[in-house]
Amino acid sequence: MEREFSAGGVAVRRMRGRWWMATIVPRGKPKVLALPKGLVEPGEATVDTAVRETLEETGLRADHVAKLGDIRYVYTRQGVRIFKVVSFHLLQVRGGRLGEIDESMRLEVEDARWLPLAEYRRLSYGGEREVAGRALDRLTLSV
Repeated sequence: MEREFSAGGVAVRRMRGRWWMATIVPRGKPKVLALPKGLVEPGEATVDTAVRETLEETGLRADHVAKLGDIRYVYTRQGVRIFKVVSFHLLQVRGGRLGEIDESMRLEVEDARWLPLAEYRRLSYGGEREVAGRALDRLTLSV
């Protein structure tokens, strides 16, 4: 079985008295709301991948706060079973503008949107809901 490693971010900022996270709508999947993530490049740490993918897919610059955990699953691509690990990190947004992404990323990302972190259950994937819930718990305890 092949193995694949990715990383992503729960990129948050505080606005109007509450926490918001950056989400994406992948190209060709208009009903999917997801977190920014992508493949770990050779020699790259998962935290660096999470920061890079967040910038590439949302237009936001962010700093690492903490690792939230790993999601593991198996999927099939062209008849080959792949064991995938996705590491998620909590990121604090420090700049940029949501949705201002390079045109080359428009092949992957249809839209980038703010979502109140408390509404993390609106994310389409269970593992992503789990890590966003962890981010909310962590931020709620620290406020």
